[in-house]
Amino acid sequence: MYEFLTFDVADRIATITVNRPDKLNALNDATIAELGRAIDEANARADVAAVLLTGAGRSFIAGADISELESQSPLEAQRRARVGQAIFRRFETSPKPTVAAINGFALGGGCELAMACHVRLASDKAKLGQPEVKLGIVPGYGGTQRLPRLVGRGAALRLLLTGDMIDAAEALRLGLVDQVVAPEALLDTARTLLTTMAANAPLALAGCIEAVNRGQDVPLEEGCTIESDFFGLLSATADMKEGMRAFLEKRAATFTGR
Repeated sequence: MYEFLTFDVADRIATITVNRPDKLNALNDATIAELGRAIDEANARADVAAVLLTGAGRSFIAGADISELESQSPLEAQRRARVGQAIFRRFETSPKPTVAAINGFALGGGCELAMACHVRLASDKAKLGQPEVKLGIVPGYGGTQRLPRLVGRGAALRLLLTGDMIDAAEALRLGLVDQVVAPEALLDTARTLLTTMAANAPLALAGCIEAVNRGQDVPLEEGCTIESDFFGLLSATADMKEGMRAFLEKRAATFTGR
């Protein structure tokens, strides 16, 4: 079903692996389209509760496929950016937790896709950056918008304007990644985290994700209104009743997503 990705499901976790190792998993248009299909499939499948995104070989995603960008017209470039932005946004707004396991280079579009995931784990060998200014362009898949939201305006502009790569330790210090582990522990750490998340109530997970996404750039009072709306809505669910009963009865809850 996929030419440039692999899609596997085990223990309720869908693992999406960008699989162009000979190109360091660079994102061509076809790969971006497949990423959109893959996240849609993960969200639609009842046997999937969470999503792990990684890359094959020694790279997460080393950026866009420059052979496609080199000859693009202004209108083609704008269209390409908007298509990619919309697909990356589907990772960000997924009601199921998405975790990027950054196993190597995460540059340009790769860094942008990682930033669109809910949580980022990195190998201590990972390198991250937005080098687009070295090519005479700006990031096209949300990098100028998500990076300052994650690391602050000054740090973001330093990375964007120099085009420098940073290592995993510096990315952790800045808040660009959430945890750094040894390369051999990366996927197991990501799966353990996703398993912990997936054990919780699915509607509550989706509510947390949407409340954070919708509330991030609105005044605090408006954000708190969004939160209280979800707090009220989820109190009508069977999962809320099960969760409360399980707590009082000192047992593990069995959630059904209803």
